[in-house]
Amino acid sequence: MRKPMMAGNWKMNKTVAEAVALAQAIDTQVAQYANVDCVIYPTALCLQAVQQTLQNSPVRVGAQNVHWADGGAYTGEISAPMLKGLADYVLIGHSERRQYFGETDETVNKKLHATLAQNQAGQTHAIVSMQVQEALKGLTAEQVQTLVVAYEPIWAIGTGLAATAEQAGQICGVVRTVIGELCGAEVAENTRILYGGSTNEKNIGEIMQQAEIDGALIGGAALKVESYAAMVQVTSELYK
Repeated sequence: MRKPMMAGNWKMNKTVAEAVALAQAIDTQVAQYANVDCVIYPTALCLQAVQQTLQNSPVRVGAQNVHWADGGAYTGEISAPMLKGLADYVLIGHSERRQYFGETDETVNKKLHATLAQNQAGQTHAIVSMQVQEALKGLTAEQVQTLVVAYEPIWAIGTGLAATAEQAGQICGVVRTVIGELCGAEVAENTRILYGGSTNEKNIGEIMQQAEIDGALIGGAALKVESYAAMVQVTSELYK
């Protein structure tokens, strides 16, 4: 059975002091749930402080973005070598990066290579399939099986709306099918696929009962200790 993951994306929120306090509170609430991988993604400014706070915790730390080059004239960017020792994971190709900052399938693919050294009826399956194919282009099966893949419908992010559990499960199944076509059935079966888009403690149980969904990429609810901890607890109980 694939180990579930609750990934909390803090987006552009929290000062360093606030981030440390939130990380400590989350650690206290979720450390007991050993059968769930808990990962939080603070801003780059807060990464070092949060990583130091959680260095003896099972809660892992991720970065929200990365550049494809190791270094150079890219003002404001952060490279993979700079993240070494600070982050166990990194978000690549988040829909907000695509929507607001011009990310493309090509740049997502370049970032994946570096780190490894809209809801229109009838079109969702095709669009998601294309994005997965383009993102994973040129990666080996061995590289792909180290990834965690997340599906987020743009219309569900920050709106309070979410795909039904069945819809989310179907699209995550499409993602797994594409991975299987590219890398083989074994890699597809072992790859964790998360659903994101207005997930919270009220809908996480139904979402996590979908066979193709292995966890959640959580936005606003990840900034609330009680909400995030409740989502971890529900998931842990389902996977006992």
